[in-house]
Amino acid sequence: MRLFLPVLFALASASAADTPTAVIERFCIDCHDADTKKGELDLSSILSDDITTHSEIWENVVRQLNVRFMPPAGKQRPSEEGYADLISAFTSELDAHAAAHPNPGRTDTLRRLTRTEYQNAVRDLLAVDFDAQTLLPADESSHGFDNITVGDLPPRLLDRYLTAAQKIARLAVGNSAEPEITAVRVAGDVTQEDHVPGLPLGTRGGALIPHVFAQEGDYEVQVRLQRDRNEQVEGMRGQHEVQVLLDRDLKAQFTVRPAKDKNYEKIDAHLKTRFHVASGAHELGVTFPAQGSPILERLRQPYKASFNLHRHPRQSPAVYQVTLTGPFDAKGAPDTPSRRLLFAQSSTDAKTILTPLLRRAYRRPVNDEDLARILPFVKQAPSFEEGLESAIAAILVSREFLFRTERDQPQSPYRLTDLELASRLSFFLWSSIPDEGLLSGPLDLEAQAKRMLRDPRAAALVQNFADQWLYLRNLDSITPDARLYPDFDQNLRDSLRAETEHLFEDIIQKDRSVLDLLRNDHTWLDERLAAHYGIPHIYGSRFREVALSPEWQRGGLLRQGSILTVTSYATRTSPVIRGHWVLKNILGTSPPPPPPNVPALDGVIAESLPIRQRLAMHRENAACASCHALMDPIGFSLENYDAIGRWHDAMNGQKIDALGGFADGSEFAGVSGLEEALLKHPELFVATLTEKLLTYALGRGLETSDAPAVRKIVQRAKENGWKFSQLIVGIVTSVPFTMRSTQP
Repeated sequence: MRLFLPVLFALASASAADTPTAVIERFCIDCHDADTKKGELDLSSILSDDITTHSEIWENVVRQLNVRFMPPAGKQRPSEEGYADLISAFTSELDAHAAAHPNPGRTDTLRRLTRTEYQNAVRDLLAVDFDAQTLLPADESSHGFDNITVGDLPPRLLDRYLTAAQKIARLAVGNSAEPEITAVRVAGDVTQEDHVPGLPLGTRGGALIPHVFAQEGDYEVQVRLQRDRNEQVEGMRGQHEVQVLLDRDLKAQFTVRPAKDKNYEKIDAHLKTRFHVASGAHELGVTFPAQGSPILERLRQPYKASFNLHRHPRQSPAVYQVTLTGPFDAKGAPDTPSRRLLFAQSSTDAKTILTPLLRRAYRRPVNDEDLARILPFVKQAPSFEEGLESAIAAILVSREFLFRTERDQPQSPYRLTDLELASRLSFFLWSSIPDEGLLSGPLDLEAQAKRMLRDPRAAALVQNFADQWLYLRNLDSITPDARLYPDFDQNLRDSLRAETEHLFEDIIQKDRSVLDLLRNDHTWLDERLAAHYGIPHIYGSRFREVALSPEWQRGGLLRQGSILTVTSYATRTSPVIRGHWVLKNILGTSPPPPPPNVPALDGVIAESLPIRQRLAMHRENAACASCHALMDPIGFSLENYDAIGRWHDAMNGQKIDALGGFADGSEFAGVSGLEEALLKHPELFVATLTEKLLTYALGRGLETSDAPAVRKIVQRAKENGWKFSQLIVGIVTSVPFTMRSTQP
């Protein structure tokens, strides 16, 4: 029998009954033989074969054993030591075979930059900040990330990129003096009764708008206030002042008053001013000087949310839209970061300016053929700067810039070139193009990865990777029922997201153990979020690190309102969604999708019953039971948190039952019990995080052939205190990251 090499399971006191084959036959064959074949899996027919000839099957077996899904609870199961020995036997041979026969998999030869990558690449190439969301459509998500299915460029999308490139080129060169109109709207459910970060203390509400003024000149600012469905200005009680600021410097101040003749249009018709602005990046602010909090006489404590006429009436006026128009009477050549970058050598020679730009844009050395395609844009234009603008626009829609390319080699597998690895590394850690440190000289992957993690651009791992992995982007579409959760508004939505982003950012910046994502004794709060959690003595709009007391029930990811909110329904919690989220994002395994025509829980089972009883009735359907038995017990342990993440010991006069468990039959109580159970096997969570990071880094879904690399990365992290940097270094030096298979 060739299932395992003898050395892999040689225990000093092992008997014949202890061999891996015997363990499989004892615990697995009853359900997975040729006759029964549960889950379409027949192990009996492959026991006599070399394990490496069926590596995909055995890797799936290892995954099921790791999370103790198999054998199912209620059936005879190995001891914990037996599980560990069996898994070790499988993985040792699988890993040895992978080391001798590397299979790095294959990422698409051409991959278009995502919307986020395009925005960051423009920032780093031209020192131009622009909002890609207003110019480019969102990318389709696959395997949890939006950088997977980006191999095509349909004509309609190309038109959007052309429009974006032309606008970016105008901003970079600053040559056009034609006035442009920029309108910025504040979301309708933003409460504007408190201070806005970045605006002067002593003000409340309004908007802070970063804007790059492409050219020096006069600019006009017009402000419009929020209105209700009857077109009346909201919160217009008495007289209020409106201030327009540029870089915190007061440019204009207006007074608004209620309209006695019910001509509501004239209330804010005069909120228009024009002033001179030097070219470059500035912050335009519109706000209201604070007048003190009004005394509200209500039967209950006032809501934190105040953003519409009915359930959340505004106490004061609020900004709806700020329109910026200009420049008028433009003055000479602008002085912006992008122009300083382009004309750093005070040259008007197109080749001198464009050669370093092309090198960064194309992520490789530039040849005469590259220049021959771009220089005619300059030569054929009416003026040098107009030509330069056209050339930059052409670069931004060129295949070499817009697509990441990895060329096939004759041999397979093969190691990527240093330039190809530089691109992989920079788009992984920065979601942007490589800098000179990556493009010049031999590439030391470990040293470069550690350098890049210290760079501010590594914030892309928070805003791009973590936001997608943890579903934080879904917060934008979450709207809890206003009758049940009247305190929920955009302010709270932003604060929930910021807390989780601060935690992940802290893990990166301080190179902490990734296990701190699961259990933590501190968090980041502003006044709005602290009030939501019931944590006292936190004031102001600034986020700050706060040491936690156990009674507050806050800390790691499973206690944070962002995660608890995106895993709930609009009207109630969902143990099913929460359990599925933990299985998929923490344990790295997901139940199969539900069978068709399964009835929904709401409206079919009596809604007056507690959620635990309702789900128990749902599981009486045999088609539902197998999956819900995995998800529901995990979700029940988080039931102390409501649909927007607030803690409750009791609901409707009844103490909340937060008893949970895993598929192996083990039980735990509440979120602390779930955290403890997860931390007993930290390699499961770290392996899941590694798989998510590797998927994001490669831009493709993982295959079973990637499993040995994941185990090697996890082992490296374990030996180094589970530090985040060790995960990253393990990934960027792994076979799937550094090598590639040739197209069959």
